[in-house]
Amino acid sequence: MAGKVLQLKQLIKEDQLGSAIANFWQTWNIGRQSKLAEWNELRRYVYATDTTHTTAGKLPWSNSTTLPKLTQIRDNLYANYLAAMFPKRRWLNWEGTTAADEQKEKVEAIKNYMMWVVEQPEYKNTISKLVLDFIDYGNCFATTEWVNESQEDPRTGIKLGYTGPRLVRIAPQDMVMNPIASSFNKSPKIYRTLMSMGEAREVLQRMAQTVEQKQLAEEVMTYCRQVRGDVSNKYAGYDIQQVDDFYSVDGFTSYRYYLESDYCELLIFSGDIYERDTDVFWKNRLIVVLDRHKVALNVPYPFPLAEIPIRHSGWRLRQDNLWAMGPLDNLVGLQYRLDHIENMKSDVLDLVTYPPIMIRGSAAIGDFTWGPMERIYVDSDGSVELKSPDVKALEVNSEIQMIQQTMEEMAGSPKEAMGFRTPGEKTAYEVQRLENAAARIFQNKISLFEEEIIETTLNDMLILARENLDDATIRVIDSEYGSVAFEGITRADLSANGRLKPMAARHFAEQAELVQNLTNWAQSGLGQDPDIKVHFSGLKIAGMIEHALNLEDYDLMLPYVRISEQAQAQNLMNAAQEQSQMQAQAPTGLTPHDSSAPYPVQNGKLTTGGTQPPGIPTGQ
Repeated sequence: MAGKVLQLKQLIKEDQLGSAIANFWQTWNIGRQSKLAEWNELRRYVYATDTTHTTAGKLPWSNSTTLPKLTQIRDNLYANYLAAMFPKRRWLNWEGTTAADEQKEKVEAIKNYMMWVVEQPEYKNTISKLVLDFIDYGNCFATTEWVNESQEDPRTGIKLGYTGPRLVRIAPQDMVMNPIASSFNKSPKIYRTLMSMGEAREVLQRMAQTVEQKQLAEEVMTYCRQVRGDVSNKYAGYDIQQVDDFYSVDGFTSYRYYLESDYCELLIFSGDIYERDTDVFWKNRLIVVLDRHKVALNVPYPFPLAEIPIRHSGWRLRQDNLWAMGPLDNLVGLQYRLDHIENMKSDVLDLVTYPPIMIRGSAAIGDFTWGPMERIYVDSDGSVELKSPDVKALEVNSEIQMIQQTMEEMAGSPKEAMGFRTPGEKTAYEVQRLENAAARIFQNKISLFEEEIIETTLNDMLILARENLDDATIRVIDSEYGSVAFEGITRADLSANGRLKPMAARHFAEQAELVQNLTNWAQSGLGQDPDIKVHFSGLKIAGMIEHALNLEDYDLMLPYVRISEQAQAQNLMNAAQEQSQMQAQAPTGLTPHDSSAPYPVQNGKLTTGGTQPPGIPTGQ
């Protein structure tokens, strides 16, 4: 319609830097479309209730059963990964840079504060989502932020709510990067988030560091509201045409529909960038782009270290490509094959149970009913036959079982992890060796997640606490007595140079194998040989067992404590024996004198040996 077509650039005031970042997003997002399609197919198989929701539904079978093997493998990996990462309550160690950083009070303050942080419900929930990203997509992304959710109760004046560092998950679908960069840390990164206009305004004000930056963010939000108002009112009858593809916002049918909604898209850029117009190279910048064209924030990344705290971990790494594969990616074809065989077997069983009928010649006078004891009348040239298929087709259960076992092994999830034992008689030592060998893939992957996500984000959270913490009161459980105490923590208590080390998954299998080796050595002839035992320190072996069994918090190992305990027990036994002998030597029939009674008693009567109460004769 003449006069009713409006070019998009007539409405917006485009920032060249913002449009360039939007172009990077569009280019990198288009380059991973095949990967996004694989993820969508995998998710359909994981959450499918029948084959009509998956690519196996295209097969010409009347049955549509799906065997949820991928789902079971996913749940098995998820449960075992979490169990290996958090095997006990205290799983954090501190490694100081100098001797001053290893002071007991400072180490305990850092460990207690960080354990209080990770015991918040949000931390475990975020870790659970990251583990699921690690399994489902083979890639997980995380960053950290400082939050202040405390509010003062007007009645009591007590501040309630959490204030401290928090772990933040970034969905793999919302993250793009240069996939051919040498490493994820060196690659520029853009992640997308969609929120309401009010939430976007609050986020920008929180991210701005100076008054000028806050004012710029407010001006950009005012501009965005004005554009939305123009589209809804001033240009309501116009057909808005887009000039560039990067204006197409994911999740919306058109850019106009996006502007008419109450949502706002933020593209958050992190990394190094070069602006050609001004010939300026910016190092470690944080740039926020609204509506794919407007820069709302351009500041140095607010982190004290040179490294940007956005972390990535991949399950199966690729050479020269930062997008890793997941444990389930290669199993989609086997799941398709599994459903194919299962439904083929079911269809054959249906044909065996209800076979088709072949009628030769003049079949019957009128129609007939197929069923038990029914009669079919045919002439001399007619016949009725059942066309049963070959029943050997039903012998496919062994192949189904083989495919399921293969899928378990290829995902790095051995059957022993589910509590099933492989065939054959084995000693306990052989079982432990086989299980450790079969679980090497599992241990390797969970150790990788621990090093690249848990360890790095914990240290990032500690750095944020050093920068932003004023004071906090944390809840501490005494490991010796089990009592609860509340300890005050300040920024000075956390000011130490060093690194937090989560010691859970990386030592999970190592400690289990060590305990098994110690047990077998103690029971073997070498362990019982006195010529060999004389060279081993019992005290050091006890300390090694305490460490291997994670018993340090209970203070069970004290040098030669058993000797003092045995001496104390012997003293109690001697006292008990002496008391028993004295009671045995007392005359028969005498009731032991009760020191609390003022008068001796014998055979239920007062004796003459004591002072008689007034008015009571002797012997009564």
